[in-house]
Amino acid sequence: MSYVARISRKGWVVIPKELRRRYNISPGAKVVFAERDGSLFLTPVPPDPIASGKGLLRGYPLVETLLAHRKEEVKHEEIRF
Repeated sequence: MSYVARISRKGWVVIPKELRRRYNISPGAKVVFAERDGSLFLTPVPPDPIASGKGLLRGYPLVETLLAHRKEEVKHEEIRF
């Protein structure tokens, strides 16, 4: 499907609502303009995977779990010898 948009005096263009929803483009999102074979392409930039994962493991006792697993491994190692 094709869409037509006008360029403002400041060079702004409005991305149609349907396309913003489909490609998850929200205010503040970044896009890349690329030129190829006489055509102009606009591609959404995916959010930073590191930044989007911030706080994901909050409340999960990583260190305690790791130490408990290591203690179990040590017990099994001592039994073998």
